Amino acid sequence: MDNFEFILPTKFYFGKDEDKRVGEICKSHGATKIMIIHYGDFVKETGLFGRIADSITNAGISWVEIDGVRPNPRVDLVRKCITQARDEGVDFLLAIGGGSVIDTAKATGVGMNYDGDVWDLYEGTGDASKMTPVGVVLTIPASGSESSDGSVIMNQETHSKRGYGREFMRPAFAVMNPELTYTLPPFQTAAGGFDIMAHVMERYFTKTKHCDVTDELCEGVLRAMVKNIPVVMKEPQNYEARAEIMWAGSMAHSGLLGVGRKEDWGSHELGHALSAFYDINHGATLSIIFPAWMHYVYKLCPQKFAQFAERVWNVEKSEDNEWMALEGIKRMKEFCRGLGLPVRFEDAGIPPDKIEEMAGHCTLNDTVAAGGIKKLYKQDCINIYRGAL
Repeated sequence: MDNFEFILPTKFYFGKDEDKRVGEICKSHGATKIMIIHYGDFVKETGLFGRIADSITNAGISWVEIDGVRPNPRVDLVRKCITQARDEGVDFLLAIGGGSVIDTAKATGVGMNYDGDVWDLYEGTGDASKMTPVGVVLTIPASGSESSDGSVIMNQETHSKRGYGREFMRPAFAVMNPELTYTLPPFQTAAGGFDIMAHVMERYFTKTKHCDVTDELCEGVLRAMVKNIPVVMKEPQNYEARAEIMWAGSMAHSGLLGVGRKEDWGSHELGHALSAFYDINHGATLSIIFPAWMHYVYKLCPQKFAQFAERVWNVEKSEDNEWMALEGIKRMKEFCRGLGLPVRFEDAGIPPDKIEEMAGHCTLNDTVAAGGIKKLYKQDCINIYRGAL
């Protein structure tokens, strides 16, 4: 186990009806002028926006709103949010939604405190020193951005999807009522669930030795997801299963499961390029990439993949680690297929014509390498993409 520092300052308000307390919660965190950021008509049609707006008004706090956040959030909307927030004297940002909304709010928060263009931060040519506080009302468990220290946004003009993270980017609070996830469409439920699993696996697959505690934590979260995703696919209003998934999403990306170990994140880089070029759901890109990545790297640490197969997918223990590893990958692919998720390019209607260009984006034209277990350069990325055809 490696040395580490870890802090999770986000305060969680978890359970039924917690969303009714948003006004008092915002007030307790010092908000006096809030920008509410959300993704459109849905939160208004369900009545959620009205309840939250009334709660904020009743707490004596003024507010403005920005809607229209899309999956794979755009930097152009972030720029609009920054300008309006500055003009109206906003001192707190409230995200109502899932990862795209939260990441938009975080990008706005750091952009408000940076003199240049916010995209500089995501390109690595600038840096911020603080973020205007962000609160979250979570409606889509998937990204874990409600507890993480970063955000990911997309630049449509350059087909680039980039992340920026600093410890001060963790939200001040997250309000999490599992009942708000009852109406999620089946595909979004499944894709969000696999996104959560992917966040765990990016930390789990490591060459760092003696990580027994975090190995067990990772495996426990993965088993809970394998158990509960099929339940909510059949029973959308199963509160207990929805609650397990919602809390798993926060724990998966909080940083707790990665302490003391070198993380990977190669599959996310490959998935981000798919999203940037084809505007595909993030979780779906990961269900395509992860099996292909596993096939490409498992021989570098077959024992770890065998352990994953045994402890997560109930593969019978064998002295043949390679057989166990391959069987575990096979069962994971079958699990994804059973949820209606794509596991190959053709399943998502992705053509193979931009593989080299996407690989160039993953590695900044071979100037950097993605991944941890194996450093992935442009040719490696091409090989993994071809393995997913």
